[in-house]
Amino acid sequence: MRFYEAGKIPPQGRLYFIYGDGGTGKTTLFKSFPGKKKLLISFDLSISVLSGDESVDIVSIEPQDLPIIQDQSLKCIYFALQNQKYDAVGIDNVTALQNYVLQTINKSKDNRNNYQELQHWFRELGTNLKLSNKNIYVTAHQVDKGPEFMEGRFAADMNEKTFNAFTSMFDVVGRIYIKDGERLIDLDPEKGNHAKNRLDDRKLIKANELFTEFTEEK
Repeated sequence: MRFYEAGKIPPQGRLYFIYGDGGTGKTTLFKSFPGKKKLLISFDLSISVLSGDESVDIVSIEPQDLPIIQDQSLKCIYFALQNQKYDAVGIDNVTALQNYVLQTINKSKDNRNNYQELQHWFRELGTNLKLSNKNIYVTAHQVDKGPEFMEGRFAADMNEKTFNAFTSMFDVVGRIYIKDGERLIDLDPEKGNHAKNRLDDRKLIKANELFTEFTEEK
């Protein structure tokens, strides 16, 4: 446990979780994430959109990593968190990471045990991301439950309890989508979708405005 005297709580890094359909610009958004030098850890190989960006180093998963994905991914993530070279770390995309991890822990005939272990693994990861004091950007695919769910229609493509365990540490959870040719991010939890914004009172923003609180006084 850590003790902080009143008024002496140190600044913490900011954690963003953005989910959406393919092609909505989740990975591309990392280009505008603040930081002179950043590291993106890719679990779905969608790295071509970052080609030529000299501010972003990339680590990409390979087939030989899959059987030991838990150890390999944590080793890489914790290296990035502890490396002073990087101002920010991106994880793209945790839907893929979740599925890979679940394959390696699929030991029990009782799926409840497998998912409990999955939830524990992601809760520990989320906690360490928060404690790192790094600025973190994470992406996921989305699930569309269909037009009959006008409220709560969209969610991150993760096991629900795993999502809750992981994102409880995050400051921002938003859904990115395209409307009338413009990329928007929904941060409003009252719509019933996976969303929250602990940093300010914005509920619906343009994607290119997501990180403005880094430079603007709120």
